[in-house]
Amino acid sequence: MAPWPPKGLVPAMLWGLSLFLNLPGPIWLQPSPPPQSSPPPQPHPCHTCRGLVDSFNKGLERTIRDNFGGGNTAWEEENLSKYKDSETRLVEVLEGVCSKSDFECHRLLELSEELVESWWFHKQQEAPDLFQWLCSDSLKLCCPAGTFGPSCLPCPGGTERPCGGYGQCEGEGTRGGSGHCDCQAGYGGEACGQCGLGYFEAERNASHLVCSACFGPCARCSGPEESNCLQCKKGWALHHLKCVDIDECGTEGANCGADQFCVNTEGSYECRDCAKACLGCMGAGPGRCKKCSPGYQQVGSKCLGL
Repeated sequence: MAPWPPKGLVPAMLWGLSLFLNLPGPIWLQPSPPPQSSPPPQPHPCHTCRGLVDSFNKGLERTIRDNFGGGNTAWEEENLSKYKDSETRLVEVLEGVCSKSDFECHRLLELSEELVESWWFHKQQEAPDLFQWLCSDSLKLCCPAGTFGPSCLPCPGGTERPCGGYGQCEGEGTRGGSGHCDCQAGYGGEACGQCGLGYFEAERNASHLVCSACFGPCARCSGPEESNCLQCKKGWALHHLKCVDIDECGTEGANCGADQFCVNTEGSYECRDCAKACLGCMGAGPGRCKKCSPGYQQVGSKCLGL
């Protein structure tokens, strides 16, 4: 049971206001829940490893700028060792390798910290490339350029020019991916060594392929002119090496509803609604009706309201 209001005008007003403020607001005043967004895709472990190594190398450059490249005399005299290859320098570099919010970097660093230490103290001379030694040879997260997948197989087109230089090999440089070539616009084939649909070979030699666009409606062609067509895109018909628009409305190739009429467009057609006065029509307006709708009558050539 709700408590009785207190006596007196002002206390009663305050009591009523407190009750009003404690009532649930109408639905349009309630805060709407935030939209659910899908989590961003996780980077491939190879990309995380490359980022870690790049950040490590920047840390080395930073310590060189702090005059440690030539030796910090005071530090070296106190610790009886060289700062350049010291554990102190390694710790300072590792502390700044991963940003606070980069969870994947921190996890990879935790898993590979002993390997990094081993490289720092024992492997630098024989393996100066930390990325190759850590990411490819030790952790086996990455592949050499031009290769992909668990076994680092060559990308289509070969390792020197994956996908012929006209596309991207899926998974290149990582231990993942399918090796499928995602070709640039105008190029196609397994290794992007052919011209794609709507393009023709403008130039080709042993190492170079230039694909240029065909004339608009041509799907295959021998050159850029309107009369160079060999095959037409959907909605067009080949006639004397030219692509001619097919009138779907005139050839009954269209599929419109009972209360719609057909309008031909280049390479296609549109279905548009009849006027309200019409039950079926042959075009726009009340003068193109096949039959008048209820409530309308034929007056001359038009269906008009009663």
